[in-house]
Amino acid sequence: MYQATTRGIEVTVEPAFSEERSALEAGAYFWIYTIEIVNNGPEPVQLINRRWHIIDAQGKVFEVEGPGVVGEQPMLDPGQSFRYTSGVPLGTSSGMMSGNYEMRTQAGEVFLAEVPPFSLDSPGVTPTIN
Repeated sequence: MYQATTRGIEVTVEPAFSEERSALEAGAYFWIYTIEIVNNGPEPVQLINRRWHIIDAQGKVFEVEGPGVVGEQPMLDPGQSFRYTSGVPLGTSSGMMSGNYEMRTQAGEVFLAEVPPFSLDSPGVTPTIN
């Protein structure tokens, strides 16, 4: 489990390798990750955008950004949380992800809440070398 807190916004990530969604013989690896966002701050915030920085085992970098997460832009009052599960494919048996969520306060102030860097590991799978 990985965790980061920015301005009272706590982001926890639990990644897991998905062998059933991977095609190891084809060099296709898939991870699911569950993220919980908790507003421990004093004011309501809304998640507006997401930005991901993904690096595979060969150092290839992928940048992904867009509105919300899993089709939603959740509003979190103080003490509320939002939990979702998503996934990421890679062409190597390991990698890293990090990123941030663009959050907006009720007053209109925008800030970035850190998503902690987390490892994408596939236990028991021989690393790919090209």
